Amino acid sequence: MNPRDIKIEDFNYPLPDGRIAKHPLAVRDACKLLVSDGSTVEDRVFSDLPDLLPADAVLVCNNTRVINARLRFVKSTGATIEIFCLEPHAPADYAQAFATRGRCEWQCLVGNAKRWKDGALEMDVETPSGETKLTAIRADVAPATDNSRTIIFEWDNDAVAMSDIIAAVGEIPIPPYLNRPSEDADSKDYQTVYSHIDGSVAAPTAGLHFTPELMDRLQAKGVAVRELTLHVGAGTFRPVKSEVIGEHDMHSEFIAVPTVFIRELAEIVGKRPVVAVGTTSVRTLESLFHAGRLLISGRWDGEVPQWSPYEDDGDGPEASTALSALADYLESRGEDMFMARTRIIIAPGYEYKIVDKMITNFHQPESTLLLLVCAFIGEGWRKAYEHALDGEYRFLSYGDACLLSRRR
Repeated sequence: MNPRDIKIEDFNYPLPDGRIAKHPLAVRDACKLLVSDGSTVEDRVFSDLPDLLPADAVLVCNNTRVINARLRFVKSTGATIEIFCLEPHAPADYAQAFATRGRCEWQCLVGNAKRWKDGALEMDVETPSGETKLTAIRADVAPATDNSRTIIFEWDNDAVAMSDIIAAVGEIPIPPYLNRPSEDADSKDYQTVYSHIDGSVAAPTAGLHFTPELMDRLQAKGVAVRELTLHVGAGTFRPVKSEVIGEHDMHSEFIAVPTVFIRELAEIVGKRPVVAVGTTSVRTLESLFHAGRLLISGRWDGEVPQWSPYEDDGDGPEASTALSALADYLESRGEDMFMARTRIIIAPGYEYKIVDKMITNFHQPESTLLLLVCAFIGEGWRKAYEHALDGEYRFLSYGDACLLSRRR
């Protein structure tokens, strides 16, 4: 079947609200771990992970850090306007945007927008770097296709950076399906222990189960731990509203991968098991192959298109060849980091090139992430999810985890 013809209703399952975890467990790695290759299902505990991975495995983690993306302004009328910062617009580079002083522009979603027709919003902000008055102005441009707007932020203290402002008055944007407001504990609970690159508006939640002690045990066994970056956008929560996948537009996300790691991947792919922590790491790793493939054919333009993986390229390059081509390209330009965007959609019919095992949570019904899981282990996803529902597993962002092995 052409992936574009897949009906999203075929990926539905009953998920009672009571099975959605509202808060994480007190001990992160004490959660349940469902182990499956699509045919067998086993119940373990996440702290068993070092016993379940081969000693020569390469564990790939997404080091993105969730920012305090929600800013709430109160108008003189008493109306609250919520500005949800999605990604930097000017400067577009994340690091530069957080370091800006005095002015920057972000692409944002605006809550209660009908109460903000014109004029500027203001709030006083107190930061460790000093006090300042933050002003938000709507840019005179039409909303984007996702209904986001360009918002200009200005402030009057050059000692204060944008990172200071969001740290001082922003709120962690927990997933909407938790149906509760953000709490102080979320500032820590909704971050992985290895997060350190600011930019996401949602956590790569499979990584929430790791503890420093567990990471030490994995490395003591010999498991190599590597990092990459995919800044998770609000589109990760966007439901599929079309009947068939071909009519669903995937959101674009920023990825960054060290050149030295791409070179290493080219040498080990197919020889050592690559274990991706979370669907964000999966999408980034697989996007590397397709970026290399497009580069070889002279079609690389900085973004992996949504349907590029399903184009008929005949035999196409081997994974090691595509990765080597990408590493060669970066090294020839003196670039130590591959930075690009990806819209890749991974659905049944997709042929995985890089990832051998995946650590992930349980995903929402009729979601693109569930399609990704089905492409990995086949129709066995139904057996695994039914087992989890019968076994009192906890679902979604703060829920339990899976260790999945690719169907061969």
